[in-house]
Amino acid sequence: MTASACMSNRVCLNSHDVNHTTFYSMLLYHSLIKEACMHRISSARHYRLTIMVIAGWVCMSLPLTAWCLDVTQPLPMERRETVSLADAAVRALQSNLDISISRQNRESRLADIIIEQSKFDPNLSINGQYNRTVNPLNRPVFGGTDPNLLGQITTFDQRAHSLTVDAQTNLITGGNFDVNYSPARNSVNQNVARGFLFNPSWTGGLAFTFTQPLLRNAGIAINKTFIKVAQNNAIVEQHVFRDRVMTVIASVEQTYWEVVFANESLKVAQAALKAAEELLAANRAKTKAGVMSIVDVLQAEAAVASRVEQVLVAEKSIRDQEDQLRRLLNPGEEDLRQDVRLTPVDPPVTVLEPLSLQEAIDTAIEQRPEITQAKKNVETGELNKQFARNQLLPTLSLQGTIGLAGLGGDYGESFTRNFSGDFYNYGAGLVLSYPLGNRAAISSYSKRKLEAQNAEVALANVRQQIIVGIREAVRRVQTDFKRIETTRSARIMAEKQLQAEQERLKVGLSTTRFVLEFQRDLATAQGNELRAIVDYNKSLSNLSRHKATTLDRYHLELS
Repeated sequence: MTASACMSNRVCLNSHDVNHTTFYSMLLYHSLIKEACMHRISSARHYRLTIMVIAGWVCMSLPLTAWCLDVTQPLPMERRETVSLADAAVRALQSNLDISISRQNRESRLADIIIEQSKFDPNLSINGQYNRTVNPLNRPVFGGTDPNLLGQITTFDQRAHSLTVDAQTNLITGGNFDVNYSPARNSVNQNVARGFLFNPSWTGGLAFTFTQPLLRNAGIAINKTFIKVAQNNAIVEQHVFRDRVMTVIASVEQTYWEVVFANESLKVAQAALKAAEELLAANRAKTKAGVMSIVDVLQAEAAVASRVEQVLVAEKSIRDQEDQLRRLLNPGEEDLRQDVRLTPVDPPVTVLEPLSLQEAIDTAIEQRPEITQAKKNVETGELNKQFARNQLLPTLSLQGTIGLAGLGGDYGESFTRNFSGDFYNYGAGLVLSYPLGNRAAISSYSKRKLEAQNAEVALANVRQQIIVGIREAVRRVQTDFKRIETTRSARIMAEKQLQAEQERLKVGLSTTRFVLEFQRDLATAQGNELRAIVDYNKSLSNLSRHKATTLDRYHLELS
């Protein structure tokens, strides 16, 4: 393959940009450095070693051939986006799948309330029928059978049109009320109709029936038990939803600050690389002037290569953290496939926020969703226990009914007589029943008592966990802020030490190795300070999560 063909599929990097990053240079001269630094070597061997070192330095000084990177596959286009912490939180809530599931669960619990309330909705039924019956008469109908046909079978043709309208409802007291109105039209064949007052005849019946339990299932509180339980479950699910929202926001905050840390760590690595490159340039100039040995150049070369590797690792860390943040923002799959770079715009907080341990505990006890959930579970357990205790009673029901009747040759006449009060009926009674042994009710009551006790213990346990969690979160905030102060002091001292060592190197009182060590110490101190600052901001996020005030920081309200 020709050189031009090779170049068509490759991108070349200039040697000026990469000669200080050559990993092979480190391997080639590492052994030379070690051998040059040994104290007990012969003069002849020292001479040969010097020649090898000079030859290596000359090779490094010559222009390097270009390196080729295969790019037969096109590189994806990058798109940069700036994102603030508030924007990231809102975007995560809008598209988060767990939030969507929790929201649907909340709606499902609200539907349970309506289901329980619907048990007391009125029920209306309408039934219309037409019936015709043609039967042979085995005996004459008084006043209706023709005396001349007494020896023959007479046909009895009866036709009935009926309509029944019934409305009934379960009462919140446990009773039941029913209203029934049933007008009907009846007619028979004319040859036997002489025995009837009206043919066709219209009848009307109106009945009121009332049933009320007196012991088991009696009372408003007992019959509203399952409505209250459904309402408690809906409140619990609402707080589960709120807890899920705060969890998502807290995860976004933690990842956001890790993106900030990764970006700042890259700046630290780049600064360390720049310092090493400047030292390398100075050492090369001094070596050419004959005032410094080649070993110092090689040490600086090795340091540059090492810090280039640190820059590469820092750049990878940025990409990793950006991907984690993008995943929390939950874009579409096509968008997630694209190469999008996120640039955080919010700087970390470095001032101590006022903290009160007791106030934080009180706030958490008041606002934490787990407390509300545990309290509602206690209330639900007590409701279920009271209902189970009621089921221990026998069933004693009061029943009463009253009715009106009417008759006429047409519907209007029948309707008038129906409501005249001349024809009526009424009755009342008591119904008592009790299962022998009643083992099911007794076992259910024992079970509900245990569940109520467990709910109270769970509430106490949640309160203890919250108090311990708040104490740990407050200590973490205080500790991380103190770390900022101590790491800042350490960084300042590292800067002064490096500056002093560089001055000593200029006058020949120090070596490259010591300067490189102080450069590493400064980079480490800068990284420690940055980690302390980011950890402090993550601790503030963690404390807000424990206090359940995460939504207040962004002025978010759940609907």
